[in-house]
Amino acid sequence: MNDILYRNGDEPRSAGAAQGFAMKAPRVIEDTGLGRDLLCDLSARILFRAGRSTLAALAAGMRLPPSVVSEVLVFMRGEQLVEMVGHGSLEIEAQFQLTAGGQRFASAAFDRCQYVGPAPVALADYCAQVNRHSMRHVTINASYVRQAFSGLVVAPEVVDQMGAAMNSGRAILVYGPAGSGKTFLAEHLAALQPGCIPVPYSIMVCGEIIQMFDPLIHDVVASEADNNMIRSDRDERWQWCRRPVVIAGGELTLQMLDLQFDPATRYYQAPPHLKANGGVFVVDDLGRQLVSPRDLMNRWIVPLDRSRDYLSLHTGFKFSLPFEMTVIFSTNLKPTELADEAFLRRFGYKVYLGPLSLPDYRRIFEEVCRQMNVEFDPAGFEWLIEHRHRKERRDLLACYPRDLVGRVSDMAIYHDSPGKASAEALAKAWATYFTTTSTVSIAGFEDNPNDKGTTQ
Repeated sequence: MNDILYRNGDEPRSAGAAQGFAMKAPRVIEDTGLGRDLLCDLSARILFRAGRSTLAALAAGMRLPPSVVSEVLVFMRGEQLVEMVGHGSLEIEAQFQLTAGGQRFASAAFDRCQYVGPAPVALADYCAQVNRHSMRHVTINASYVRQAFSGLVVAPEVVDQMGAAMNSGRAILVYGPAGSGKTFLAEHLAALQPGCIPVPYSIMVCGEIIQMFDPLIHDVVASEADNNMIRSDRDERWQWCRRPVVIAGGELTLQMLDLQFDPATRYYQAPPHLKANGGVFVVDDLGRQLVSPRDLMNRWIVPLDRSRDYLSLHTGFKFSLPFEMTVIFSTNLKPTELADEAFLRRFGYKVYLGPLSLPDYRRIFEEVCRQMNVEFDPAGFEWLIEHRHRKERRDLLACYPRDLVGRVSDMAIYHDSPGKASAEALAKAWATYFTTTSTVSIAGFEDNPNDKGTTQ
């Protein structure tokens, strides 16, 4: 039985599928889904900055085939906006530059919009591709999920809960104490999302350009589709990327969930959740934002229920587009502190992530020591459990090993000595990690009688 199943008989949408990148290169202007005027404006802006350009260079900059760009240039030459200033042995090597009228045209084009780059794709084409590569077409089973989380220390029941939640397509609320690994878990959910998705550099809506591709979010990979078709047959306005993971923390505001229009450049940046289409969008530390959880959820009631979001241009034009992502809300607060029970029902799944068991805590501690080239000391670890965690009644949280061992490593580098997670080293690390009320003594692994413990 396959670990990944495709609903309704759909074929796999992955980098390994020849048909995964179905967008073939346009041959004429009409195939692009864009208007001739927009392409003329974009060509003029590129030529204005370049001074002069070959047909090949202009086509490469616009990510369009030479046949389409040639059609645009023929029209612009007919309007006396562009002139040919040099001939190559091939038509594609011919040099073009703006005429005096073309310079004025380009100046006006910059006044309308200063976007210079790959040609956008039509909104309808973008919506079709997002829907085609949606995770709603995919189901994953326990074997696949457990394999994806192999090597990570996560309770089996939590792994199973997250796997089922991913199949549901509904929002997930992950809650638990600070430092329990909620953000780490949410980031690694990308491993549960098979295949890759096409991401356009930008999209065109009612003549306006919205920049979509973000190199900090979208991880570009080579598509095997390139091995199955001539490069000129692929629409290069799309990038083949791994499914994205976008994390928004306490800085998130309602305004950030709208299109960001720059009055200087006259084009838009897509909001963070739109850049997460086809992947995972994490609202980290829910309840710590300037906007209340209720207002945030009210903004997303319709998108979460209908898988459609509605955005507006600065002109007032309103349009819809797919909301195809797994939304994960992570919080240190109790769910009852966020909203009432009726409101909490809008979260599809609620997953609690609490303190670790002692064996899991030790596994993480040993692995962190290995990663940081610090010697693991069993006696030092036992001292840490007995004389710090148990004495101060501090839970075994996933964040502590890396933070404490990191301090042991820092001190070892400072003293130019080998790193060892001994009781003495861990006591010093603990004292700099938590707020101390007295000096810590470590002689004979005994606590200072005057040591009254630590507080965060």
